[in-house]
Amino acid sequence: MSRKRSSRTARWLRLGVVGAGLTGFGVAYRFALRYRERVGLPHRSSVETSPADFGLAFEQVEIPAGDHHLVAWFVPAEPEVTPKKARAGARTKASATSAAQPTPAAGTSPGVAELPDRRPAIVVVHGWESNRGRTFAHVRYLHAAGFHCLVFDVRGHGDSPEETLPINVPEFAEDTAAAARWAAARPEVSNVGVLGHSMGGAGAIVAASQEPLIKAVVSASAPADLVRMTRQTFQMAGLQIPEPIATPMAWFTAAVLLIPRRHSVGEASATAAAARYRGPLLLIHGAQDHGVPVAHLELIARAAVGGRGREGDPAVETLVLPDFGHRWLYEDAGCRRKTATFFARSLGGPIAPATAGERAAACVVARPADPIYG
Repeated sequence: MSRKRSSRTARWLRLGVVGAGLTGFGVAYRFALRYRERVGLPHRSSVETSPADFGLAFEQVEIPAGDHHLVAWFVPAEPEVTPKKARAGARTKASATSAAQPTPAAGTSPGVAELPDRRPAIVVVHGWESNRGRTFAHVRYLHAAGFHCLVFDVRGHGDSPEETLPINVPEFAEDTAAAARWAAARPEVSNVGVLGHSMGGAGAIVAASQEPLIKAVVSASAPADLVRMTRQTFQMAGLQIPEPIATPMAWFTAAVLLIPRRHSVGEASATAAAARYRGPLLLIHGAQDHGVPVAHLELIARAAVGGRGREGDPAVETLVLPDFGHRWLYEDAGCRRKTATFFARSLGGPIAPATAGERAAACVVARPADPIYG
């Protein structure tokens, strides 16, 4: 009798455990679906500035990216002038400034006899819910340092088409790779580097691990992976979830977020991508970043260093700005100098790295007039 009673008790206990597990799974799944509804798609913001506002010649272009296109500005570098040609160069610059309108594609402009010297181009990638206008400060100092620049709106942002499926790091990476391929195909472009901020910084690393045309990466304020980023949003929202539950819950929530586009959590990880990417890499972070703490930089850097070991692999460089948070790191002259020097050294010009760095540092830039996001 006691054995039968023990057997029935064990069976009920097993059923209870299974029932509790199913109930917990249902609660977690409903939570993850609600989370995906709230954060899966960005709130779009309008592009309120233009290169013309800064006297820069540019082309407004559409970049093909699979089943969609990306709205972008290509800002060509100004040719280096010798003292003998300074007067003619001044007239060329004045003409570009007065026009300050989108120009036809290179090689089709009337009156242009030859293409400019080939030089590197930098693809600039904005962060979540930002756009190409709000990240244009990077273009200004990189252009001053002699680079071609391409800045675009990621799908679902700015003037690029709206999306119905969730957008995350993999989509930022796919669009970054498409922009890099477009830039590399330009006859005046010699090499392509990428600078990305926040989710754009994570997307830049993932893109570089997949697209060999990307020859150097600067990643600013990038989250290490989607699980840690999701866990951080729990804390920022004031959710009191015990740690033994919070991290598995964050992983499950991140996985559900990625299901509609059939991505895995690993595919959204800048840390995993950094371990695969062996090109020049500069990681920048603000020490006062509370949204994406500086520990994320340390995780990415550790993975990147661990993935290198062959002779000739470039060192992983880092820059932590003690007085800055998540945004507007470009306001620091040292950050501008380091970024331009890194690209000039890694991409082969267009001018000496030290000179490029000083020109970028001297180009004073500031955050948007309404600094709610960047």
